[in-house]
Amino acid sequence: MNASNISRKNFLKNSSLILANLALGGHAVLANNPIKTSVSSTINPEKKTSLQLKNVRLETGFIYEDGEVTGTKTALFTITIEAGKIKTIGANQPTLEAIDAEGLLMLPSFKDMHIHLDKTFFGGPWKARDPRNRTVKDMIVYEQKTMPELLKTSTFRAEKMIELLQVNGVSHARSHVNIEPTSKLQSLRNVEKAISNKKNSFQAELVAFPQHGIFYSHSEQLMKDVAQLDIDFIGGLDPYSIDGGIERSIDFIVQLALDHQKGIDIHLHESGESGLKTIQYLMKKVEENPVLKQKTFLSHCFVLAKLEERVLQETAEQLSHAKIGIVSTIPFGKTIMPIPTLYKYGVDVSSGNDSIIDHWNTFGSGSMLEKAKIMAQLYGYSTELELSRCLKIATHNILPLDNQGKQQWPQIGDDANMVLVEASCSAEAVSRVSPIRSLIHQGRLIY
Repeated sequence: MNASNISRKNFLKNSSLILANLALGGHAVLANNPIKTSVSSTINPEKKTSLQLKNVRLETGFIYEDGEVTGTKTALFTITIEAGKIKTIGANQPTLEAIDAEGLLMLPSFKDMHIHLDKTFFGGPWKARDPRNRTVKDMIVYEQKTMPELLKTSTFRAEKMIELLQVNGVSHARSHVNIEPTSKLQSLRNVEKAISNKKNSFQAELVAFPQHGIFYSHSEQLMKDVAQLDIDFIGGLDPYSIDGGIERSIDFIVQLALDHQKGIDIHLHESGESGLKTIQYLMKKVEENPVLKQKTFLSHCFVLAKLEERVLQETAEQLSHAKIGIVSTIPFGKTIMPIPTLYKYGVDVSSGNDSIIDHWNTFGSGSMLEKAKIMAQLYGYSTELELSRCLKIATHNILPLDNQGKQQWPQIGDDANMVLVEASCSAEAVSRVSPIRSLIHQGRLIY
């Protein structure tokens, strides 16, 4: 990006993504060595929301041989952005005085639809998951002991996690935030501060998440209090195994969402009969209250991976009709989620990093493009067409080309949220997890 000094290299250096650690007295600690670091925001996005870019590579169609997609057509364009929107998409003008995209591929910026910004070891010394924490209830006990300490630096750490996401081309996240008697509303306040500090370069929606169980930890009043605040979703956790009653838990969540015009996003780890009954009861409540359609989600929902094929297809069809989305971290091993079946029936599927170096797991990288690659590998998608379709798990269903190869993104009037990638096409970007060279959010050049 020749016309800008907000380079990815400088951003990485200035944000101290690798060296950032526990902020104590203006210092950070890594491997027991003190290193000075700034706790303040390290991103310096352009204040203006008007940009002009030349030599931008866009996908324009598919290449066919014998009726099969064998490649992707691209061409160079000049793009004008004003007031955070795409104003023009025109023929390339290589001699124009504008930001030079140098032939990099433009794709929609990425969306992490399930992450916990409020609790992480990110930036601190290496720490694997404690082997004594084997169940969700074990984790609840662990959090009751550790959250007071994590809260001391959670704003700083949340900002560093946001920067990690941004370096990986993510400009939007849905973050679950602990609401329970140990943290009360402090975890929410700390994350809100971090998001406010990044308001010109990042967008987030928040889920009030009763991590310790609504009834199990007596968090009913806290959930009622937080529902009156500026959050987007009412969360829940394993209604049967944690809260002891599917209907009681779901009824509480649904009524709170209806009373305060919120969405719903419930963690469902349970499999077996209780997991399926939870899905069925939630679908019933959403059908009774259509205002919740397209605003209700089940995160993880591992039970879908265990269903007999006939029941799975019936459930997927019902989820689609109720417009209940599934947010999956795309696990592998013994639990392989039936994402192809969910897509087949039109279920809204999205994904996220979930944890980035915390007490739940250590594998989150901040890359949604990596999630797209994992999905491709898991389900055996390796052709040009299949790989290009996998990009939608990273962008939450925005693709440059439709299934027939017609260009559908970007369009004039679209929000100017995009990345420039070192790849020839979407398929290559997914397969190789191609380097992200630039992020533009709401028309602002972030790096």
